Amino acid sequence: MNQHLSKRGGQDMQRRIYLISIAAVIIFSILLGRLWFLQFIDSDRLKEMSENNRLRFIPVAASRGTLLDRNGHVLVNNTPSYSLAVIPNEVKDRDSLLDTLGRILKIDRSELLSKWEKGMGRAKYFPIVLASGISRDHMEFFEENSIRLTGIEVEVKPVREYPNGTFASHLLGYIGEISDKELSSPEFSEYNSGDYLGKSGIERSFEQYLHGEDGGRQIEVNARGRYLRTISESMPVPGQSIMLTIDKNLQSQAEKALGDRAAAAVVMEVNSGEILAFASSPGFDPSLFSGRMPPDKWDAYLKDKRHPLENKALKGQYPPGSTFKIITALAGLAEGMIDERTTVNCNGEYQLGNNKFRCWNRKGHGNVNLKGAMRESCDVYFYVLGERLGVDRIARYAKMFGLGEAMKCGLENEKSGFVPTSEWKEKKFGKKWYKGETLPVSIGQGYLLMTPIQLAAMSAGVATNGKIYRPHLVKKILDKDGKTVKEFLPELIRQVDLKPEHFRMVREGLSAVVNEPKGTGAAARLYEVKVAGKTGTSQVVKLKDSRGAVPYEHRDHALFVAFAPYDNPEVAVAVVVEHGEHGGAAAAPVAGQILRSYFESKGVIKGGRRNTDEDEEPESGDETGDGE
Repeated sequence: MNQHLSKRGGQDMQRRIYLISIAAVIIFSILLGRLWFLQFIDSDRLKEMSENNRLRFIPVAASRGTLLDRNGHVLVNNTPSYSLAVIPNEVKDRDSLLDTLGRILKIDRSELLSKWEKGMGRAKYFPIVLASGISRDHMEFFEENSIRLTGIEVEVKPVREYPNGTFASHLLGYIGEISDKELSSPEFSEYNSGDYLGKSGIERSFEQYLHGEDGGRQIEVNARGRYLRTISESMPVPGQSIMLTIDKNLQSQAEKALGDRAAAAVVMEVNSGEILAFASSPGFDPSLFSGRMPPDKWDAYLKDKRHPLENKALKGQYPPGSTFKIITALAGLAEGMIDERTTVNCNGEYQLGNNKFRCWNRKGHGNVNLKGAMRESCDVYFYVLGERLGVDRIARYAKMFGLGEAMKCGLENEKSGFVPTSEWKEKKFGKKWYKGETLPVSIGQGYLLMTPIQLAAMSAGVATNGKIYRPHLVKKILDKDGKTVKEFLPELIRQVDLKPEHFRMVREGLSAVVNEPKGTGAAARLYEVKVAGKTGTSQVVKLKDSRGAVPYEHRDHALFVAFAPYDNPEVAVAVVVEHGEHGGAAAAPVAGQILRSYFESKGVIKGGRRNTDEDEEPESGDETGDGE
């Protein structure tokens, strides 16, 4: 019996050993499998986690390139700004941290969360910027509480400084935080959430030059996030600077002349296409777009009937009114339909079929030749000429001057204006073109549209016997040492093939507009320099009864184009005053002030003189150009 018990005990022992052995093999296999998984399958992730736990990347933003005027005056520079960023891997309780930050910064928690989630996919080794432009008090608070608020850090970034307020705001543009759509674009693949880039104007169109290349430091920190040592470092490369063609003083004078009206002015060198002033009024404060736009300010911008956010010099499309008579006159001369002696009798209206087309002067101008028709802006003269020419011939000459297409001056989203043809109407409406539709076009009404920059280029083309230069706003691109990287030279788009004598006849008419009695542009006259120009008034809506007060938004636009000096042209100017009613009364004086400032800066005119002769009151009569 003892032997039997002994044998049974031995079997139990063997069973225990066997079970323990199996358990040991299973445990060892699990450990071995886990070790193999960690070393061969999950090694990259663990290595990354390990590196992120002890390494931190501190981005160093590049300074954005400076914007200068043609004389080297600084228009836009940079100033330090504080941003709050977070390193997600170091945050233990995200929700609690976001609640705390939202309470301190007075920012909605959902906004902070959105930026956090946006940055997770792109900023793998970078801190995610949650709030930009924080105050110095907030910066100091976060620095003092960095141990308690683990995972956050304050970054110093250079942001745009616009020292001149609304000065040239539509031209210079503004910067803003990169959007979700931009982040997903290949064009901005090197950008990260929280980065800033140009949104409009020069800031946008020349972003690739202005942005620069960010640098940074990879540092080692301890468990509490304290700095230990620098592992690697790359220096930021500053953006390149842009020297514009505009003159700061002339730009200021142009904006001053426009005042707070909804208006635009473009001043251009006739022999190069360089734009000396590019004003759109009213302006806006570009610095507001770099941070959190105050809701009341944004609402005021949107509700303002003068549309302060619209770049009127580039995107404003207006019927050119009687300024277009320049093109109609050149077409008539080139086609041999008129010469300087051809006269038309104006009795105040022109009958075509059953329709009467009125002249702005209801009493009529009597017998007028080309010079007289230009000087007094006789509509009937150009109705007669327009009927003879037809819309397609008028359109052909207009397109010779680049009208109806964008001038491609270097800014994005430029409007092209519009020049109608009979073929266009057939395709657009399935209807033929009628003679009665040509008459309004001949005096700059109807379907015709032009931008202020096109008006300036047209005026410059007439001044130079048909040389059409591409208007441009950038003179040079400079590196950090001020050396020229790229230079923008004058570009002759085309030479309009018309006889010099035809240009001479039209220029004589434009001189009469400003300098002779009954000229509609006398308000642009200068005492020391001879100016040539053309007034225009374009109808916004056709009013059956113009008596009484006309609502602002229904009033006619006022236009004026000019060049000077008459004998040796240097500069052309175009002015549009929205709802200004009469070109001679509203737009011509603005052009006169701008030209006076230009010639004063050159020493041709001494300061303090009046725009007109001391003993002569300038006439401000102008056309309504209703055309129907």
